[in-house]
Amino acid sequence: MAKILFVMTGADHWTLADGERHPTGFWAEEFAAPYRALTRAGHEVTVATPGGVVPTVDRVSLAPEVNGGPDGADAVAALLDDAAELRRPVALADVDPADYAAVFYPGGHGPMEDLSADAESARVITTTLESGKPLALVCHGVAALLATERPDGVSPLRGYRVTGFTRAEESRTGLADRARWLLQDRLVALGAHFSEAPPWSSYVVADRNLLTGQNPGSSAELAATLLERLGAA
Repeated sequence: MAKILFVMTGADHWTLADGERHPTGFWAEEFAAPYRALTRAGHEVTVATPGGVVPTVDRVSLAPEVNGGPDGADAVAALLDDAAELRRPVALADVDPADYAAVFYPGGHGPMEDLSADAESARVITTTLESGKPLALVCHGVAALLATERPDGVSPLRGYRVTGFTRAEESRTGLADRARWLLQDRLVALGAHFSEAPPWSSYVVADRNLLTGQNPGSSAELAATLLERLGAA
């Protein structure tokens, strides 16, 4: 079938406004749900990170209370253990987007630290948008769009309809008042048209070939939307 690129954070922390390094990485569900859906459909996944570092999972995202209970937590942990792609990522700088049918960005707070300002990630995003191939980002993974802003303040994302982890949801994590910036605010400043559903609702926005999901619970719906686009390709 098709080759799908997962661009993932290489960060294991998020620097807060006071300089504290908040432990984080990628959010397990946001990798697991799309990975499961895409590979079960027969697609091949390649993981890429800045510098080719092995991505770190946010340990909080493995807890039973955010995975529907102990069985859900065990299933996610087992999938991460079985996903060999996580242990042998390629360097983002070596990626040619033309080699892939679609690009997917899982979240977690890690992308707020690195992908939000990563030039190689911005190259992948802009090239994929221009190609018309599906580009999907979920939760804090949407922060990678911020790196497309040029020195003159213009981004190719201006005018696109998007969603992502909301100001209200960040407030409920207890980190909003400690953050240097909030994703929703930065996306609006970028010129994107941001919309949202109630906190923790599954919500996906599709605008042309750009697909965005609001939060971890949107991961499965976003993956289903991506699969529909791949089926139509």
